[in-house]
Amino acid sequence: MWWKRERTSAALPDLCGDLARGVLARDEKTAAAAFHGIGRSIESAGPDELTEGARRLRPALERVPLGNGTALAQVAAGLVEAGADPFVLLDVLVERVTDGLELGARFPALAEKDGGEFEAPDSQAAADVLIERVTRAAAQAGIERDESIRITESYFTVDDWIPSLLLPLQQKRVRQAVRGRERLAAATAAMEDHADAATWMYGLLQVIDDEAFLVIHRPSGRAYRLTVSGVGDNFQLHTLLAATLIGDPAQGLIAGDRPQPAWIAAATDGPELQPAGGVRGQFEMWGADGDRVWGEGRPADVPVVDGHRVVVLDVPSYARSWNTGRVYPLMYPEITLDRILPETEAAGWLARISGRENRAEP
Repeated sequence: MWWKRERTSAALPDLCGDLARGVLARDEKTAAAAFHGIGRSIESAGPDELTEGARRLRPALERVPLGNGTALAQVAAGLVEAGADPFVLLDVLVERVTDGLELGARFPALAEKDGGEFEAPDSQAAADVLIERVTRAAAQAGIERDESIRITESYFTVDDWIPSLLLPLQQKRVRQAVRGRERLAAATAAMEDHADAATWMYGLLQVIDDEAFLVIHRPSGRAYRLTVSGVGDNFQLHTLLAATLIGDPAQGLIAGDRPQPAWIAAATDGPELQPAGGVRGQFEMWGADGDRVWGEGRPADVPVVDGHRVVVLDVPSYARSWNTGRVYPLMYPEITLDRILPETEAAGWLARISGRENRAEP
């Protein structure tokens, strides 16, 4: 992040309070001094200091115009990464980012009315010209000047606010507590083509937790009931299923070569996300509907049958590999094997899906 390991005489919570006051008062000198002071002290602060610092940012985060609050959002992300309680700011950040995304998504239509290309302003003069262009276009659409300014400001600055949610959303307890998650996901999807960080946040908002999976290994006829949380994509799911289910057939597991330790570490909690030589697949994966479970997709895409997301594992038709074990470095997955289904129950599930053709081409 942006801080360096140095010491400062002021306490971190006081510096956060100074930053909040400086931003609200548009006192650039005070805000800049506080910002750099936070950077010098954040790594030496304990959890209580970090949490109190976050608490002192809250009034400013609630009130500051989006375009003036990027430093606050950056500090909020840094405090959570360093160990602050993410719930102190979660609701206000969700609300501000959601509003910003919804407003920003309206900007391209205004730009189209103007008929020209819009670039992020690099000076106050450029910002003034941009605002005048947008307000003229907004007037044609019946949008008042103040609202058009908020739309423009949001379009060009909300991307700087998104990282304040990317860190906490990698924690299961935070994902489960987010209010307005569907609204936030819809707003994020609307800005995916316009904000670089939106795609990453949308992926986190699609992560499923404590989901029941029914996994059927077609060649052996065996089936398994698992619970899955915190998996970012189906490449990661593939590795985790192989690591969990390949083992001693005498114990009801699948015969085969388990993923290498480096692949498993990359898919779980290891520091190296891209193991040398990449990660190789052990299966072909299908849904119960006969469609392929693509690695680029997400576990949430796997169709549900009778309360389970059903994955069918088959012999791979060709060798496949990928580079990255997990796409979110701080999101550590949970996958548990709850039950090995009895032979008759497994056969029943296999019969249900065996008549469905695999419609996707290899």
